[in-house]
Amino acid sequence: MLFYLGFPKETLPEEGGPTLKLAIIGAGISGLFAARELSGRHEIEIFEAAPQAGGHAYTVEVEEEGRRFPIDMGFIVYNQRNYPYFSRMLSELRVPTTPSTMGFAVYSKLGGFQFSGEGLYGLLGHRRNLVSPRFWRLIRGILRFHRAGRQALEDQDSATLSQPTLAEFCDREGISELTRKNFLAPMAGAIWSMPRRDAMNFPALSLLSFFEQHGLLSVTNQPPWRTVAGGSQSYVNALVRSLDARVHLNAAVVRVQRAPDHVELFVNGETCYFDQVIIATHSDRALSILHQPSRSERDILRAIGYRDSEVVLHCDRRLLPSNPRVWASWNVALDKNPNQGIGVTYLMNKLQPLPSSTPWCVTLNSGQEIDPNLIQHRVSFAHPQLDAAAIRAQQRWQEISGRQRTHYCGAYWRYGFHEDGAWSGRRAALNLSLRQREAA
Repeated sequence: MLFYLGFPKETLPEEGGPTLKLAIIGAGISGLFAARELSGRHEIEIFEAAPQAGGHAYTVEVEEEGRRFPIDMGFIVYNQRNYPYFSRMLSELRVPTTPSTMGFAVYSKLGGFQFSGEGLYGLLGHRRNLVSPRFWRLIRGILRFHRAGRQALEDQDSATLSQPTLAEFCDREGISELTRKNFLAPMAGAIWSMPRRDAMNFPALSLLSFFEQHGLLSVTNQPPWRTVAGGSQSYVNALVRSLDARVHLNAAVVRVQRAPDHVELFVNGETCYFDQVIIATHSDRALSILHQPSRSERDILRAIGYRDSEVVLHCDRRLLPSNPRVWASWNVALDKNPNQGIGVTYLMNKLQPLPSSTPWCVTLNSGQEIDPNLIQHRVSFAHPQLDAAAIRAQQRWQEISGRQRTHYCGAYWRYGFHEDGAWSGRRAALNLSLRQREAA
């Protein structure tokens, strides 16, 4: 089952046993957070394949009319209620943050439909919605889904949390196709970067739990959102500076070989020896570098798949709803094939305090529709695809983490977001320390 953990009540145990020579593979939020928890206790080396640390904390500097300013293309916003580990880290590192906004819009340029949930102004910004029976049926359907979702969470049986699928839940609760097509599938698809059709196969109660925690099962109770001042790379730089660890960039580990008394890493043509390893990469990457993985490692890591998304930074306003009144922080195009990757555009002017009136956009999976002359930067990110099999696999973490001198962390062990990476890195560090203390 997917679940939410608040601030940790447990603390890392007092030091016990010898200092370890510890390798961490991956310098995204999970690996860096694990390193932060263990820093000063062990001899730590971090190996990152990319030329910079941060993973999905990816900031690009743009220039406009002689001004230069940063824009995030991966991780963008957080809130203190749902990101407690991450929030506490920012506070401890004294990383400045600033208010942000989160709103959701869907639009179809072929059908002329536009709808934004970003306040009353956005809701009625497309004025033909005022006299559209279809629009008001959609609003009633959304409210019906909110009520049914809250009731389902009250009545849930934890033994069957991953069932039914979202589509089956909607069938049972009488949620209309209009609501599914124009609200549920686009929102779930945008959140998890998956095709709209796949989103309807998401385990319903797990999705509802996430929605409830993030204030998405009501029109009120929205948490205040924030963003890192100067871009997410600012927190990465501060975090790396705080570590008592060596960070190796452009250092792709190609094989991890375990022996009874040590671990061997093969990287950049060299063999490095360590006492333990924390693998803080995506699940598929973790499996690909393991030499002779166990059956459990193969089964569990294969069950949690990833999907690549093309991410483009640009200022082509055609990727937004035609009516600027409807523009929201997240804007989903309904005209794409529902079997293809979700077409979502983040309006960065709403999410970050940009010194520009130009609509700066970050768009996923619609690069061919963007004017090439208006493109600033391209990158590819992979996101976990959480179906019922993946959620079952998440519950088997203890079968593989802490075995054969190998520990696992990554956002894919929970919902797939930045806080989940921090939580998972913390869990791996705690588990390593507990096992070391037990063996001492």
